[in-house]
Amino acid sequence: MTKQKKFVANFDDLPEKMGYECLIDGEKLAVFRLNNQEVRVISNVCPHKQGPLAEGTVSGEFVFCPLHDYKISLIDGQVQDPDEGCVKTYEAQIEDRKVYVWV
Repeated sequence: MTKQKKFVANFDDLPEKMGYECLIDGEKLAVFRLNNQEVRVISNVCPHKQGPLAEGTVSGEFVFCPLHDYKISLIDGQVQDPDEGCVKTYEAQIEDRKVYVWV
């Protein structure tokens, strides 16, 4: 299966350190603009109780699930110890101030 590049949002419309929820090809994604101006994209569903990660608190390269405070890496999708699990990560690309995701 070939990955496709899909438009997500204008870079300048993404708030720093806050999530943006979008639906791409039926998948709920959480998009984050970090302090260093990188954009990270993960599944918007926490593996614990399916909390909406786009509504979580961002700290550095991590998001904390708003339901039960699971700490999840925005780099590799891994839930941090002592909790377990992971979420899918997606490659993001910025071109001409527009954000795309590869799905």
